[in-house]
Amino acid sequence: MQITLLLATAALLSGCAGLGGLSAQFAPRVHLAGIEGLPGEGLELRFMLKLRVQNPGDSDLHYDGVWIEIELRGQPLASGGAPVKGVVPRFGETVVMVPVTASGLSMARQAIDLLRRSQDAQGVGPVSYALRGRLGGIGLGGGSFESSGEIDLRIP
Repeated sequence: MQITLLLATAALLSGCAGLGGLSAQFAPRVHLAGIEGLPGEGLELRFMLKLRVQNPGDSDLHYDGVWIEIELRGQPLASGGAPVKGVVPRFGETVVMVPVTASGLSMARQAIDLLRRSQDAQGVGPVSYALRGRLGGIGLGGGSFESSGEIDLRIP
């Protein structure tokens, strides 16, 4: 009896886990497509991020809300969200606009650190970044994403 109950509980939990998110193979791919400046207030800087959302799955991807966090060189830089709704067609892509805010203090800390690194005439060189976020409304837990890369800040 206990073994049957244990097996039933395990089956139920594995079924719920499958509903909660997408497998890594079919999870949305999100990449930074562009950045535009927005008016800020006080000590904050605001940007509009253009995110290219790609759907490698064979069914449409419906989302309701987007949240994103940006790191530069492993340090938090900006975050933001938007209550946007949309559909990324199967095997397709779309661009989603998300406003983000960076505190002036975090920007100043990044700038000072970059200036310290740029002792040579070639500039700073490659700087690592990471995007992490979530597309709401996908499955029960939403569709999380992560993307990273480098930006080359060398002076040509």
